[in-house]
Amino acid sequence: MEEREKPNILVSACLLGVECRYNGGGEIHKGVYSLTEIANLIPVCPEIYGGLSTPREPAEQVGNRIITIKGADVTEQYQKGAKEALRLATLFGCVCALLKERSPSCGRGEIYDGTFSGSLISGNGVCAALLEKNGIPVFGESQVLGCRSYLCGEK
Repeated sequence: MEEREKPNILVSACLLGVECRYNGGGEIHKGVYSLTEIANLIPVCPEIYGGLSTPREPAEQVGNRIITIKGADVTEQYQKGAKEALRLATLFGCVCALLKERSPSCGRGEIYDGTFSGSLISGNGVCAALLEKNGIPVFGESQVLGCRSYLCGEK
């Protein structure tokens, strides 16, 4: 039987244990990591690619801007990071992305509401929105099974 080449998928680096989250954390998500059986995981951190440090102030979307808890506008860095993530996805021919949920960069479907109260609203993070706009399906870490089905051709 001929072995087929594994597809490439973009994955939030923090879900693979890279300590790049705003608070300096990162944790290996076993479900996400299990996708290595069927795909090559390409780690990305749009915030780092945009020039932000780790750790960094928490940030949330407020309208079409990304604002830190202390009021700094970091929209430009988030947009730059999203463009770099898209560039990598294109370069590696990624068929989809599996990103950190609720993040102002990577969140898909739900993001924090900009009040820093933990409340959620419908919406996508800057990177997730750019990837989807360019035809790359985005899944959150709670959707590992859906991502696995997508990769196995059960679209």
